[in-house]
Amino acid sequence: MGAFPEIAMRLAILADIHGNLPAFEAALEHVAAQRVDRIVIVGDIVVGAPDSGSCWRLAQSLGCPILRGNHERYLFHFDTPHAPPLWKTERFGPVRWALTQCTEAERQCMADLPPFLQLPEAEGVFFAHASARSDNDTIVAYTPDSEIAAMFPDVTEPYIVRGHNHIAQVRLWEGRMIVTTGSVGLPLDGIATAQYLLLERHREGWKVQHQSVSYDVDATVRRFSETGYLEAGGPLARLFLREVATAGSQIVPFFRAYDRWQAETSLTLSEAVERFLSVF
Repeated sequence: MGAFPEIAMRLAILADIHGNLPAFEAALEHVAAQRVDRIVIVGDIVVGAPDSGSCWRLAQSLGCPILRGNHERYLFHFDTPHAPPLWKTERFGPVRWALTQCTEAERQCMADLPPFLQLPEAEGVFFAHASARSDNDTIVAYTPDSEIAAMFPDVTEPYIVRGHNHIAQVRLWEGRMIVTTGSVGLPLDGIATAQYLLLERHREGWKVQHQSVSYDVDATVRRFSETGYLEAGGPLARLFLREVATAGSQIVPFFRAYDRWQAETSLTLSEAVERFLSVF
C-alpha cells in the first residue's frame, strides 16, 4: 500500500460570517477537529444576521489574520465624509443595527484591517476578500479572463483564495486556481449550512476541500425576533432573514426587481420588499 501524501500545512479559511453566531460557532467547532495550523478570516464578519458584535469579538479572540470585507468598510465609513448619501437611507438599516453593537475602537480596528494578505507559511497563496482591486468584485464561472486580470494585476501566486460571493467555487484562470470559500453565515447555494475551506499543502502542491457543517438554523432565525433586529433593521432585515432560512439569494434579486418596478411605478422600499416576498 502506498503512503498517504504528507500534509505539511493545513489552513482553515472562513469568510462571510455576516453576524450569524450559531453558524460561526458550528464552523469553529468543526475546524477545531481538523487540527489546522492556522485560521484565516477573509472578511465580512458583520452585517446580515443579528449578532455582528458577538461575531466580531469571537473572531478577534482567535488571534488569527483577518481581512477587511466590504461590510467592515460600511461600518467604519458609515458616518464619515466617505459615506454616500444612500447609506443614510433605510436600505442600510442592517448596517445601522450592526453599528449599535460595535464600539468606536472596534470600528477603528476594522478600518485598520488589510484588504489582502500573503503568509510566509502559505507560499504560493494570495488571500483577498473579493479581489486585489476591490472588496466588491464578483467572480463566477463566466467572468471573462480579461476582467479577472484587471482584478489581480500584480498577483503572481498560483492560488488565489477569496470569499465575497457566498457560493463555493473553483475557477481556473491562466494556469492558476481561484478558490471561493463559500459562506459561513449566509450561503447562497440552497444548502443551509456553515461553509468554509480547508487548504492543505502536500508535497505536490495545495489541495482545496470545501466544508459544509450543519448548524442550528432555527436558532439564528429566532435571533431576528428575539433581538429586535427584524423590526429595527427595516425592510432589508426581512430579506436577510429569508437568506438565512433558505440559503438562497434574496438581496441582489430584490434590487434588480426593485429597479424594474421603479421604472413603472412609485414604490417605497417597504412596499417593494412586501411585493418581492409575495411574488418570489
